[in-house]
This record gives sequence, C-alpha cells and structure tokens, in this order.
Amino acid sequence: MNATPEPATTESAYPVVLQVLPALDGGGVERGTVEITQAITRAGGSALVASAGGRLVHAVERGGGRHFTLPLDSKSPWRIWRNAAALTRLILAQRVDIVHARSRAPAWSAWLAARRTGVHFVTTYHAPYGEDFPLKRRYNAVMAQGEIVIAISHFIARLIAARHGVPAGRIRVIPRGVDPALFDPGRVATDRMARLAKAWRVEDGHPTIVLPGRLTRWKGQGVLIEALARMTNRAACLVLVGSDQGRARFSAELAALAARLGVAARVRMVGHCDDMPAAFMLSDVVVNPSIAPEGFGRVVIEAQAMGRITIGTDHGGAAETIEDGVTGLLVPPGDPAALAGALDAALAMTPAQRAAMGEAARAAVQARYTTAALQEATIAVYRDVLGNLAAPG
Repeated sequence: MNATPEPATTESAYPVVLQVLPALDGGGVERGTVEITQAITRAGGSALVASAGGRLVHAVERGGGRHFTLPLDSKSPWRIWRNAAALTRLILAQRVDIVHARSRAPAWSAWLAARRTGVHFVTTYHAPYGEDFPLKRRYNAVMAQGEIVIAISHFIARLIAARHGVPAGRIRVIPRGVDPALFDPGRVATDRMARLAKAWRVEDGHPTIVLPGRLTRWKGQGVLIEALARMTNRAACLVLVGSDQGRARFSAELAALAARLGVAARVRMVGHCDDMPAAFMLSDVVVNPSIAPEGFGRVVIEAQAMGRITIGTDHGGAAETIEDGVTGLLVPPGDPAALAGALDAALAMTPAQRAAMGEAARAAVQARYTTAALQEATIAVYRDVLGNLAAPG
C-alpha cells in the first residue's frame, strides 16, 4: 500500500491501533507485530502497520491489518523528521487512537507524530540496547516514553527502571509467546524431518545440536564451536540455523574456527529455515549460547514447546525461561568448557530423563509463554491507556 493514506470512511467501535517498526522481513519484533495485528482485529479494532515493507506484509494483511509503506528503516535524523510528518498525516487520516512503537528510529518519528496529534503512545522495549557511545542512552530513551512501556521480560523491566527511571506503574511485563498448536511435537510428520536431515547432511546415529539464530558474534556461535571441540562425545553434529544477513566475513571466521579446532566435518551452516518445528524435532539439544544478555530469546520457548532439551546462558531472558535442571540447563556466558560439559550431560541422559525434562519444559511454556497470553495482555494495555475500554461482546 502506498504511503499516502486514504481518508478513513467509517468510525470503528473499538480503537484504531498503528504499530510502527523498521521493516517486516522477519524476526521476533516482526512476528510480534503480526500476532498483535491478529489480536486487534479479533477484538474488533482496526489494525494498521507502518514499515518499510518485507516478506511479512502479507501476514499482516492475512491477519486483518492494513500496511502502509514508509522508509522507517532509516536512522537518518532528516529521514526521522520526514517520517514524523508522514505518520502525522497517517494518524489524522485514519483516525488513529494509539501508536505502538517497536524500535528506536521509527519510535522517534512515532513519538513526534503522537505529540503533534494528541494520540496515545505505547512502546515495547525489546532489547538491552547498547550504550557504547555518547548520547546513545538519549537515543534509546524514546523506548521508555510510552504511557505504558511493555517489557518483554523481567530482566528488561529492571533495566528500564534503572536506566530511564520509569516508575513500576508504567511498566508492563509481557513475555513473548509461541503458538502451542504450531509448535506441537505431535504435528510434525516424519517426512518433514527427513527432508531437513537430507538437506543438512545429518546422518542417523549422530546426535544433533542445533543453534537457531542469525549469524552474529553476540549470539555465541563461536563459543559453541569451541565447546563442540571440547566435548567427549565426538559423534555430535552441530547445525547453525540462520542467515548471516550479509556478514560473509563472520561466516568465514566461523568456518575457519571449526577447521582450526578439527571439527569442520561436524559443523553445518545451513542458512534460513522455513520449518522450525521440524528443525527442533530433528535436534537432540537446542542451544542459546549468547554472550550478551538477550531481552527474551524466543528460540528457547519454541524449543521447549517442542519438548526439546535446551541449554542457555545464565543471563537475560534465558535465565527466566529455563529452570536449571528442570526445564533445561543453564551455563555461564562465554564459557566453552562449561557449555561442553552441559552438552555432554544432556546427550548422556537416559530416554526417560530426556522425556521428563522435555515434558516439564512444554508444560512451562503452555502455562506462561503462549501467543494467546501475549495477545490478551497487549490488548489489556491498549484498553488501559484508553481508560479501560470495555471488551467487545
């Protein structure tokens, strides 16, 4: 849809919510946007999304939303200012009630537009944004300007309060969620797993360790390769699932590390995967070895929903979603020796031990981390900022 908004022709009985983010190419922020689009539509509201576009635009539209294309993926101050003007026009034309910003550069544009039009402003604080140069905290602070600031974990909630002085009454912790019907071990046919095993060159009899996530240093792929080389289990195969997003130099660095440590034949870098439920079912262990704390880490709960053994680093969101020794294993960040020990321990479990941990993990996800819970809590935030708007029905 073009950036030029069409005038709204009817009034909705429930709010018009505009979500704003850089693009819709994929990732946790983008999937969350689609999920909330679906929730707004089901609640009787109008769901609008503004971004630079991407492969998930059709998912927004299938969910009942309307997409408006704007260059919101730019961090240029000039472009942020221009985007603010475009969002102002969009808000007025579409009679928007709430603007929900999900990323920093577009959030600045959205905040300016909300101030100009007097509409409600909500933010989701997704990550422990870096502060590695002057004025970075000021740049990040826009994510703490929402009337209600949604934190995706208790870790992020504490960070918001400490960095930005946001009072507890304005912070709402809403964890990310998974659809337990989609991520259901009973729904993954063996032929889906067989196709992946063939594409990834994973052979029977070789335990499979899977790390899903884009190839970037802080995700910990290098630490995991070092751990693989230290393991006593010499049959295990490591599959790195995720795009390098143009970081060819880092991909080459990982390949060189595997070669230097003598494990190149047991490491696969397979790129993006469109069937993650099957990928998890193909794995014996799923690892989230980030060396910097993640805001949440949706990969962990997706793997747990599939009943897989998960190993994560003991910081950030993973420390909340993994109960050490019960629903998974936790290791210190950046410690390949500890990670190797945990991997060997996981692969040495008896079938009964593995099944018990997998069942406990899936039960924890169903109780705390579902898409439905995320959607319901976010709709409640919208109602709160509008003065406790009554639910439809």
